[in-house]
Amino acid sequence: MGWSQGYRPRYALDTFNCPACTGQTDRMADQQARTGEDSKPTETPAIRWEEPPEGPVLVLLDQTRLPAEEVELVCTDASALVEAIRSLAVRGAPVLGIAGAYGVALAAARGFDVDEAANALAGARPTAVNLGLGVRRARAAHRAEFARSGDEGRAAAAALAAARALHEEDRAASARMAAHGLALLGELLPGGGHRILTHCNTGALVSGGEGTAFAVALAAHRAGELRRLWVDETRPLLQGARLTAYEAARNGMAYTLLTDNAAGSLFASGEVDAVLIGADRIAADGSVANKVGSYPLAVLARYHHVPFIVVAPLTTVDPQTPDGASIEVEQRPGYEVTEITSPQAAVAGAGGGIPVAPLGTQAYNPAFDVTPPELVTAIVTEEGAVSPVTAEALAELCARSRQVTIS
Repeated sequence: MGWSQGYRPRYALDTFNCPACTGQTDRMADQQARTGEDSKPTETPAIRWEEPPEGPVLVLLDQTRLPAEEVELVCTDASALVEAIRSLAVRGAPVLGIAGAYGVALAAARGFDVDEAANALAGARPTAVNLGLGVRRARAAHRAEFARSGDEGRAAAAALAAARALHEEDRAASARMAAHGLALLGELLPGGGHRILTHCNTGALVSGGEGTAFAVALAAHRAGELRRLWVDETRPLLQGARLTAYEAARNGMAYTLLTDNAAGSLFASGEVDAVLIGADRIAADGSVANKVGSYPLAVLARYHHVPFIVVAPLTTVDPQTPDGASIEVEQRPGYEVTEITSPQAAVAGAGGGIPVAPLGTQAYNPAFDVTPPELVTAIVTEEGAVSPVTAEALAELCARSRQVTIS
């Protein structure tokens, strides 16, 4: 396997939650939250390209080890990156697109078969449309330059330039999504004091910038308009508990973790003002595929008259997928449900975790579910928001974006 891993601590993990107490905890937790740009932590990129003397590598922050420790995976070939993607060491739609592009560039730079690497990367996870998009973009740049010059070195450089451009575009898109999302919250919920519920992880760990949905919540925090970030733990792999809480703590946000099945009582008690989630694929009709558990939140939000907002770059919109029924939903291994894994615990199960169900238990474990457009209040992109969510509105936004890009 073409990777190695090392431990490189970069900062202390502070927690800004209050002690357990009865009743609501907003006052105590908010007193401990920091606001403003002075709370912005040192950037910790989820992915970066490096060129040591022994050859180029792709360095990933291993998200399966967070928050217990920060471990970096150093990928020297595309097969290592494929394994990192499948194991969720790197995850999240935007950063998967970036990873796919860098993976093609890595194969080209190290002299591997670019088409073989591209095919393996594109098939590593089927639902996230950004992964295939990033792979195709870097492969197209490689092919075009090789056809023009016949020089493998220049073709590899072109693939790397395409990956770096995609990385920078996603960084810029993240900032624009945050601005558009904050403006939309101001329109829907005038007066600030937002109590936002989020699911899975949509921060800097999934992006070239500060994320998608999390970036909006972070912008609200910095503007002094975030009263509470409710963090779904996001079973079975706890991306909310392990990753979103990790990012919220680092940014000094007032946050509270809850089990996924506690969300209903939270809505019923009137403690949620808006739901913000990301997306792994948005069909042409506005159907949204996101981490499993998102659809139930949309149903709850509709019943309780709470805005349900999806934040995603336009690269996540797939015009070739007509509707939600056409989205291929990835099925994950059953042991992710029947076992609990921890980087600091002894292991005994088939998947390397602690068994929590009888041996031989069958598990249903879709990675995503699909929310129909009629349950989505708005889709926020770097080019603005679409509301109500319709196929026509999405197509118009995508067309407008292409015109801006061409001009």
